Amino acid sequence: MLTTWAVTPTCLPLVLRRCHACASRHFRPAGKFRVNAHHKLLDAWLLVLCTACGDTVKLPLLERVNVRSVRPELLDRLHANDLGLTAELLQDPAVQRRGRIALDWAGAWRLDTGGSDHLDREVLDVRVRFAARIPVRPTRLIAGACGLSRAETERLVTTGHLVSAVPLTGTISSDFTFTLKR
Repeated sequence: MLTTWAVTPTCLPLVLRRCHACASRHFRPAGKFRVNAHHKLLDAWLLVLCTACGDTVKLPLLERVNVRSVRPELLDRLHANDLGLTAELLQDPAVQRRGRIALDWAGAWRLDTGGSDHLDREVLDVRVRFAARIPVRPTRLIAGACGLSRAETERLVTTGHLVSAVPLTGTISSDFTFTLKR
């Protein structure tokens, strides 16, 4: 029987970028946007605050874009400082590249296993679903959920008792399945 686990965000991740004022590397998303109009052109930024000194940095979203080319619902969400839009834009690779940022998901997600009654099965088939692109180490995720040590989990991978179609080494941020044979 296939069991589904879910990796879900609990809050917005920290933004990794060097602060110009104090050389800190962590910024907290303020959940606010700044929109400027220059005649028929728009600029929009996502504001993030340094966790050490509170300095504000603007991450570029739109640069000199014609007003008519911006969807009205996007413009409404920018003006309303929509927190859901903040979460969406932080995960956008184009925004990350343009703003020269990375995300720190430490402590900003949780794993929902649906209870522990399935953990004592002889063969455990699990589908792990991601609600957001959260990079996690599969062996660490499996070890924590099954109550195993990471060394024991890696031993199960090498002996063939823990198998998956995707490599279980490194990090992953997309849905995968695995089978654990005890």
